[in-house]
Amino acid sequence: MGNEMSGKTGLRAELLQARRLLSADDAREAAAALARHALLLPELAEAGTVAAYVSVGREPGTHALLDALLARGTRVLLPVLLTDNDLDWGVYRGPGQLVAAGRGLLEPDGERLGPSAVVGADTVLLPGLAVDAEGMRLGRGGGSYDRVLARLAAAHADPSLVVLLYANEVVARVPVEPHDHPVHAVVTPQGVRRFIGPARPAGRA
Repeated sequence: MGNEMSGKTGLRAELLQARRLLSADDAREAAAALARHALLLPELAEAGTVAAYVSVGREPGTHALLDALLARGTRVLLPVLLTDNDLDWGVYRGPGQLVAAGRGLLEPDGERLGPSAVVGADTVLLPGLAVDAEGMRLGRGGGSYDRVLARLAAAHADPSLVVLLYANEVVARVPVEPHDHPVHAVVTPQGVRRFIGPARPAGRA
């Protein structure tokens, strides 16, 4: 477990540095391409409710995607970071209804729906830093989305899990811990890749 943790820390540092080197123009172009590919996904086209997030800094941009989903009539939930790093949720009503929050985040104004609101989502868009060939995702390390995924599992909810990344962040292997969950697909500015899930040891269903 210690080796997996240190492996995650090193990989995070490497990938964050690569993001910092992106120009603003590169990031804008990548965000537009990402939105085009994501909007073609049946998981988004057919979803009544999508849990998403507002990208910050050099994260793969979600602003164009959020507005396109809203224009489609999709109900979009956005996270609100709580003091214990858990996530509450609010409804996205447009860029003018986002307010500045801590850590440089933007959050929806208006009613808070509670942490369990995510259980009603048909698709959950996850931030991350990498995903590997078996769909295992590397997060930022804050644990917020580990709680979201655990909440979904406890409620027996089975939304589509989609991570948004740059192409270089699809890697051969991500260090995995027991609580980590695989995602169903990754969207990058270059396209979509789907996963069949991690190989299971012999004798397990």
